[in-house]
Amino acid sequence: MRTSDFDFILPEALIAQFPAKERTASRLLKLDKDGAIHDHDFLDLPQFLHPGDLLVLNDTRVIKARLFGHKMSGGNIEVMIERILDQHRALAHVRASRSPKPGSRLRLSDAIDAEVIERQDDLFLLRFDSATPILDLLDSYGALPLPPYITHSADSTDEERYQTVFAQNPGAVAAPTAGLHFDEVMLSTLKSMGIQIAYITLHVGAGTFQPVRVDNIKDHQMHSELYSVPQSTVDLIRQTKQNGGKVTAIGTTALRALESASQSGETQAGSSETSIFITPGYEFKVVDRLFTNFHLPKSTLLMLVSAFAGVENIRAAYQHAIDQRYRFFSYGDAMLIDR
Repeated sequence: MRTSDFDFILPEALIAQFPAKERTASRLLKLDKDGAIHDHDFLDLPQFLHPGDLLVLNDTRVIKARLFGHKMSGGNIEVMIERILDQHRALAHVRASRSPKPGSRLRLSDAIDAEVIERQDDLFLLRFDSATPILDLLDSYGALPLPPYITHSADSTDEERYQTVFAQNPGAVAAPTAGLHFDEVMLSTLKSMGIQIAYITLHVGAGTFQPVRVDNIKDHQMHSELYSVPQSTVDLIRQTKQNGGKVTAIGTTALRALESASQSGETQAGSSETSIFITPGYEFKVVDRLFTNFHLPKSTLLMLVSAFAGVENIRAAYQHAIDQRYRFFSYGDAMLIDR
């Protein structure tokens, strides 16, 4: 298939710039397996789930990955940490008028010194001089990395709302946005109905916002991301399947982790890296239902949901969402999709 098959025209006014007043105040578009479309609210979600079903959520935590500064040789830079390798080394995107060379020295936030060790494709390996671990430095001096289509700088509201209520494991540079709709009350309601809750961790990278720039989607190369699936989640998946329940992935990141861990045909516990690229024709191995936000044109995530629901079904659902003025992207409304 061609990248152009996954393009659509979105009015700029439908790109949500701020979260809804309450986490649970979003709308919900339900897309049935036969392509039928239904308009609901997020608070209607429990009526579509049944005792014995399983929800799998991504408990990654967004780090303050953005740093501003300058090269010691001159010139302003912006650093976006992509992955922390250890307490003093990280892979990062570096924006500058001229890319820094190995050996270059960086001064960040007027407080942190770092050295460029080498370039690895479009990322730079940086070594930080401080004895303080990188994660602690980011907490003190970094800024929350809001998506590029959100035009305001991150403030205290974003620091709360661009983070799920169940975030535990720091390492993401973008939020698993489907999880942003859930609050503690909704999670408690679902548990009281007999719906199981399980967690995976996938540290979302900045590549999630990158459009596919090749004509043939088979030529696209995914950035790898770290993920972990605990044995307790594997056990709940097995139990759910045996009892006839459905596994619902809360977000494309949860789906990618589960499918990556199930390539052998059976879900395996453990930690690894994934660069899985799910496109139409992919045979899903574990996920029965997907709860997700609306995604960018020509993006790998739009290709993923098209694989899950069918290309024509997604085209129709997105056009319906545009016509009905749904809010799009990270702070926007949601879909519930039956495979």
